[in-house]
Amino acid sequence: MKLKKLIPELASAIINAGFDTEPTEIQSLSIPKIKSGADLFMISPEKSGKSTALTIGIIQQLKKPFEEAPRAIIITSSKEKAFELEEQFTQLNKDIKLRTFVAFDKGIMQYQKDEIYDGLDVLICTPKRLTELININGVPMTKVKILAIDDAQAIVPNQNHSIIYRIADGIKNPQILVSGENWHPKFDTLEAEIMKNPIILSVVKRE
Repeated sequence: MKLKKLIPELASAIINAGFDTEPTEIQSLSIPKIKSGADLFMISPEKSGKSTALTIGIIQQLKKPFEEAPRAIIITSSKEKAFELEEQFTQLNKDIKLRTFVAFDKGIMQYQKDEIYDGLDVLICTPKRLTELININGVPMTKVKILAIDDAQAIVPNQNHSIIYRIADGIKNPQILVSGENWHPKFDTLEAEIMKNPIILSVVKRE
């Protein structure tokens, strides 16, 4: 991992977390591509470091807190996965202080909407709750520059996946990052309809 090309506070946090000593293959491949602004598929097995790579890449792209509206939305498959991602941000973001918030199914809708409008940089959300929030204008979209889908193999095939297309259609030139354990045939539709010449990084066989 080429730390000298990352902002100093992030590089320091990576060293403190020990992620610099033995970066995984998907981390070494994907972080420079996220940093370049490319649309990206990250396909690798569970526990191969995809979420950490996604976190590092997004922190590097956003760099510092800015205004009130979220600049990155991360869609993940469950409340548990969402809080795991937030923990990653907490670990790597201590000196940068990007503001994160998790919105999840069955949480109190008005509370979540109020927290989002109080100001944040990164919204981590389950697809169903994100759909519900957007339906009540609960997420300001004017500043969103990154749309990330974590656990994409669990999200894209299910009935809640339409929120991905809805958000992508409503944002001007977003960077789209897709992370999954394996390639699903419906990723072809994502690639064709909402992504710009995406780079496909796969450390598993693409069927």
